[in-house]
Amino acid sequence: MKFENYKYTRPNKEDVKNKYNELIEKLETATNFEDFYDTFTEYNNFSSTLDTQATLVSIRNSLDTRDEFYEKEQDFWNEFGPELQEISFKVAKIVYHSEFKKQLQAEIGEYYFNLIECELKTFKQEILEDLKEENKLVTKYTKLTSSAKILFDGKERNLSEMAKYTQADNRKIRTEAAKAVAKFFEDNLDKYDDIYDRMVKVRTRIAKKLGFENFVELAYLRLRRTDYRAKEVAGYRQEILENIVPLVERIKKDQAVRLGLESLKFQDEAVMFKTGNPKPKGDREFLVNNALTMYRELSDETAEFFDFMVEKNLLDLDTKDGKAGGGYCTYLPDYRSPYIFANFNGTPHDVEVLTHEAGHAFQVYRSRDVVVPDYIWPTYEACEIHSMSMEFLTWPWMDLFFEEDTEKFKYYHIAGALKFLPYGVSVDEFQHIVYENPELTPAERRAKWLEVESKYLPSRSYDDVKALKNGMFFYRQGHLFSAPFYYIDYTLAQICAFQFWKKSRDNSKDAWQNYLELCDLGGSRAFLDLVKSAKLDNPFEDGTIAKVIPALEEYLESVDMTKF
Repeated sequence: MKFENYKYTRPNKEDVKNKYNELIEKLETATNFEDFYDTFTEYNNFSSTLDTQATLVSIRNSLDTRDEFYEKEQDFWNEFGPELQEISFKVAKIVYHSEFKKQLQAEIGEYYFNLIECELKTFKQEILEDLKEENKLVTKYTKLTSSAKILFDGKERNLSEMAKYTQADNRKIRTEAAKAVAKFFEDNLDKYDDIYDRMVKVRTRIAKKLGFENFVELAYLRLRRTDYRAKEVAGYRQEILENIVPLVERIKKDQAVRLGLESLKFQDEAVMFKTGNPKPKGDREFLVNNALTMYRELSDETAEFFDFMVEKNLLDLDTKDGKAGGGYCTYLPDYRSPYIFANFNGTPHDVEVLTHEAGHAFQVYRSRDVVVPDYIWPTYEACEIHSMSMEFLTWPWMDLFFEEDTEKFKYYHIAGALKFLPYGVSVDEFQHIVYENPELTPAERRAKWLEVESKYLPSRSYDDVKALKNGMFFYRQGHLFSAPFYYIDYTLAQICAFQFWKKSRDNSKDAWQNYLELCDLGGSRAFLDLVKSAKLDNPFEDGTIAKVIPALEEYLESVDMTKF
C-alpha cells in the first residue's frame, strides 16, 4: 500500500474515551503481572492507532495548508490532542505507582520510568484549555508563513521558492530577494508579534499552573531531557562562543575575500563562492534515483530502507503552492512507515535535507520493533545525531549529485555546519531570555534578539536589508513556535556528527557499525547514554568542542580554493 492509500478516519471522541476508560479499569484491577502487561500493550497499540490518524492529518495539512478538509481535521486534533494527553497522564500515573512496576522495569527497562517522571510533571487538568490554545497558535503561525506570495522574477513565490534567489550568484538579485522576503515578514509583523506574544503568555500561564517559576523548566521536561538542564546548556553555549565563534568569523572573512567584498552583509552569508554555491545536477527524480544507488551501496540495511521509502511513496520533496515550509520526518505506527517531507529549491540544501531526513527515517525504520512506542524515537538532540551524521556518512556518494562540484559541496557543507553553530545557540539563548522575562513586549523581544545576535554573530550586518534591523529575523524560525527550546539540539548533534565525520575518514567500516548500533537503540536510553554507546565524546564536557576543531580546520585549509 502506498502513502496516498493510507486511510484517515476521524475517531469518535466518546468511543475513544470509553475504550481508554475500559483499559484504565483493567490496569487498576489487574491481579497479576501477565494481565497488567497485556493491558499495557493493548493501551500502547490503541494509542499508536490514534497517533497514526493524527499524524496523517498533520502530514496532509502540511502538504496543502489550503485544503479545507484537513484544515478542519487539524482543528479537531488541536482540540482533542490535549484531552488525549490528559488520558496519557492518568495511565502514566497508574503505571508509575503500580504494584507491578518492578516487573515492568525488568521487561522494558528503567528509562521508561524516567520518561514517565517527566510526563507526570507536565500535565494537570487545569491546563487543558491552555494546551488547546497553544496548539491553535502553532497552526496559525504555520498557516501565516505558508501563505507567503512574494512577486519575484515575474511570478508569485512562496518562502521555499525564494531560497534560490536569496542564494543567487548575482549580488543584486540576492539583495533584492532578501529585501522581498523581509518585506513579507515586515508586512505581517503585527500578526507575528501577536501570535508569539500570545504563545509566550499561554506557555507561561501553563508553567505557573503546574507550579514552575517560568516556562523554561517545563520546556525541558516536555522535551524529556532527563540528564542535563539549563545550567549545562549555558556552559555549552559559552564553549561555542569561545571556540567556534572565532573560527566562524575567520571563515566569513575568507568568504568575503572570495566574493570580492570588503565584508559580508546579511544577503551574502549563504553564498560561499564567487562562482556560486554548488548546485545539484538534476531535479527530484535525478536526486531520488541517485539516492537509491547511494543507499543500495552504503549497506544492506539502508538499501532495504530506502527501497521501502520509494516504493511506498513516502517522500514528498517538491515545493508547491500552499505547502508548508521546511522539512521534517515523522512516523506512522500502524503502517510501520517513516515519512519524509521537504521543499526542494535547486540549492545544495536539497541534498542536505534529503540525507538529513533520511537519517531520521532510517533510525525510526530500524527502531520499529522496540518494546514500547516511547522508545521508537529518542529525545530530539539524539535524533539529530542520526540525521546530521547521515549527511557526512554519505559523503563518498556526493559525486552522484554534484559531479564536478563535489569538492566544492564538501567545503560548503563543512563550513556551513560550522557557521550554523553560533546561530543555533543564539536561538537557544534568546528563548531562555524570552521565557525568563515573559513580561517583555514584542518590540523588547525583538531588541533582545538583536542583542543575542550581536554576541554570537558579531559581523552580521543588515545594512542592505534595513527591515531586519527591527529584530524580526527570528520569526522565520518555526521551531520557536512549534517546539520551544528544540534548537540547541541541532548544535549538540552537530558536535557529535563532526565526530562521526572524523571516524568515517579514519575507518568507515567502524564508523558505520557505531552508527547502526546507535540507530538500533532508538530511544531506549537518555541522550548522554546514547552518545556514550556510539563511542562519542560528551558535547557538554570541557574540551570536547576544542577537540573536534583541529581536524575540521585541517580539512578546510587543505581545500584548493583556486578551483572554485
